[in-house]
Amino acid sequence: MGLIEAVHDVSDQLTADAPACDELGQLTDRSWALLHESGILRSLQPERFGGAECSMPEFVDAVMAIAEAAPSAGWVAGVIGVHPWQLALFDDRAQQEMWADDPTRMHSSSYNPTGRATPTEGGYEVSGRWSFSSGSGHCEGVNLGVVTSRPDGGRELRSVLLQRHQYEIDSTWDVAGLRGTGSDDIVVDKAFVPTYRSQSHLDYGGDVALPGWEHNTAAIFRIPWSVMFNAALAASILGAARGYLETWIDEAKERGRPGSGGLADDPFTQRRVAEASWILEAAESSIRTDAAELQDRAERGDTPTMADRGRYRWRLNRGCELVAAAVGDLHRAASGRAIFRDHPLHSRFHDVQAGLGHAFLLTDPVAKAAGGELLGTDNPEMIL
Repeated sequence: MGLIEAVHDVSDQLTADAPACDELGQLTDRSWALLHESGILRSLQPERFGGAECSMPEFVDAVMAIAEAAPSAGWVAGVIGVHPWQLALFDDRAQQEMWADDPTRMHSSSYNPTGRATPTEGGYEVSGRWSFSSGSGHCEGVNLGVVTSRPDGGRELRSVLLQRHQYEIDSTWDVAGLRGTGSDDIVVDKAFVPTYRSQSHLDYGGDVALPGWEHNTAAIFRIPWSVMFNAALAASILGAARGYLETWIDEAKERGRPGSGGLADDPFTQRRVAEASWILEAAESSIRTDAAELQDRAERGDTPTMADRGRYRWRLNRGCELVAAAVGDLHRAASGRAIFRDHPLHSRFHDVQAGLGHAFLLTDPVAKAAGGELLGTDNPEMIL
């Protein structure tokens, strides 16, 4: 059975479990098990650890399908599902420590460098608080973003991988949207992280041979980090929006207008839903086209330039922005009952809007990269 088929097999169960996840503030054990059962969490893990090493188009489609069924589960599937891919770029010692005894172990992340990492002999001393670590309650490690000094005196953003005993989870996740993602805070107090369990994001620029490539040679591991992570987030937004649109249509079909027949006969409603459907279809087509192109380029050994990455990420983020605006337009035309928490559109609307707030989905930086490249700027935006 392929990944998409496996995802569809668990979709109805994820949908049924979504309210319980929202109430709990993280995925239930049942939903987490269903994600494992579908194969999405290990779809990008190296084959030598039992993973699937699937293609980028397969991964994107699977995340969209899960998010359509259950937005919080889709968000976790995208974020956590991309982490084994990143770990495959690390030194093999880090991979062995995470997976040698149990290859099903997953780790969460929080890349915004709100803590600190002090260089010390053999690695870094890490302390601080990081927020928005989705799925952290079910994970056995965490990748944290830190800005630290380089031997040449410069500064760099690094990912540092901590094992579960090295940090605490502070349950702060009380939100309106994506309530079931369990995106709690990570608190660290003077944890030692060896150098081999860290990686500079400057090395994702394409000019450095990453240590993980020694053993993990599949083309999927040659796709740029920023684009892969961005696509995982965007896929979950588009999937959640697809679920919202389908629910909105089902609700609208049953609504009448006093003295003038059903809402389905209203030309303004027809135009509104046609517009939203077109925008979503265009964004879905764009992410699928770019995922296929990135996979093909990786297989040919064609490394995307900074300008290429800016264009890919601009299309991803602008697509999500337009789709979220279309969802907002539909929501304003929904029944007044949609403000009630038990209305089928309520949580789905907030899920889409909450996801779009992720810093990596902001359009301005990538618009600068894409627009600056078109204009031939002398000061291009760096997109690693």
